[in-house]
Amino acid sequence: MPVFNYKGRNASGALVEGKVDATTIDAVAAQLVNTGITPIDIFQQGGDKADVSNSVLEYLRNRKPSLDDLILFSRQMYSLMRAGVPLGKAMTGLAQSTRNRQMMEAQRDILASLESGRGLTSSLARHPDIFPTLFISMVRAGEESGRLDESFQRVAVHLEREKETRERIKAALRYPVFVLIAIAVAIGIINIWVIPAFAKLFASAGATLPWQTRLLISTSNFFVAWWPLMLIAIAGGIAGFRYYVRTEEGRYNWDRMKLRIPIVGGIIHRATLARFSRAFTMALSSGVPLIQAMTVVSRSLDNEYVGEHILDMRNGIERGESLTRTATMTGMFTPLALQMMAVGEETGQVDEMLLEIADYYEREVDYDIKNLSASIEPVMIIAIGIMVLILALGVFLPMWDLTRVIK
Repeated sequence: MPVFNYKGRNASGALVEGKVDATTIDAVAAQLVNTGITPIDIFQQGGDKADVSNSVLEYLRNRKPSLDDLILFSRQMYSLMRAGVPLGKAMTGLAQSTRNRQMMEAQRDILASLESGRGLTSSLARHPDIFPTLFISMVRAGEESGRLDESFQRVAVHLEREKETRERIKAALRYPVFVLIAIAVAIGIINIWVIPAFAKLFASAGATLPWQTRLLISTSNFFVAWWPLMLIAIAGGIAGFRYYVRTEEGRYNWDRMKLRIPIVGGIIHRATLARFSRAFTMALSSGVPLIQAMTVVSRSLDNEYVGEHILDMRNGIERGESLTRTATMTGMFTPLALQMMAVGEETGQVDEMLLEIADYYEREVDYDIKNLSASIEPVMIIAIGIMVLILALGVFLPMWDLTRVIK
């Protein structure tokens, strides 16, 4: 029977460690909970690292919790809170049923924190890498108002819409990325395999080649001679770019550049603004103060450039300016959205108008995504036409000359 090492906390909150013989990690966790120990970490001693299936399973269990995990957690907490299940008992049940190890460890730590006398909000805030700032702020508002179940329900709905928005953005980027990759692969195949075959034919004929063909052959020779270094340079460039966008400056510059990509940038921009409008509406309707809502929403947009402009709106509101005026100064919103925002301020229904703005932007995003193929097809046709023109000038003209010589 496998031996598992564990770390946990006893009823007094002290850290304990030990070993347990059991068949699975879940069995170890159940055994520890029955003995009054809240597990923090459980791992098998001397496990077989060569087992590929176990490695894949461990990878899936150890991955960072996704939006699906947060949505499931929020839905389960809403159901348990609505049913009147005590918070500690609810957290114990969720920790035993979750399949993601990081989420399981976070839930067990939250349980230990609750048992030590802390509130749910402060317990969730101990894990900022799992629970975003907006999530914690919504739970705080529900905890203070005594409507924790409604807060979890609103968080679940918001995360579901967040997932849907991200899928829209991925769908908008997927097609142009595939087109660019296909064109790059076609250029590589032509230069490494197709053109050298024609170059040998032209060299054996001893014909005088036009400058277009000489340029094409020179480019092909460069590809053939240096393609390994080119692949290394491309891989290094991708790795350097990924490292750069992880920095604060690089992430800001890349988020700003994404909004300026032809055709696709407008879709990303409107989807981000729809996300802001809906999240801001949810925060206000849940009782989160206006300035705090601006702050937490700006951090949950996954776009540092737009988030900075939202913080500028917050600063303007703190100076006493209206929401519409600060939004106009950012240059982020369309005139129609600004008009709707102004009407909301005049009627005292800002949250409802922001919800209408979110629906407006989402409808535009849906329309643009449906017509994305029609917008990109002309660009693709032009690129393919340029490739055909280069081949015609560089390859077929010398072949016609050779045909005239043979005749």
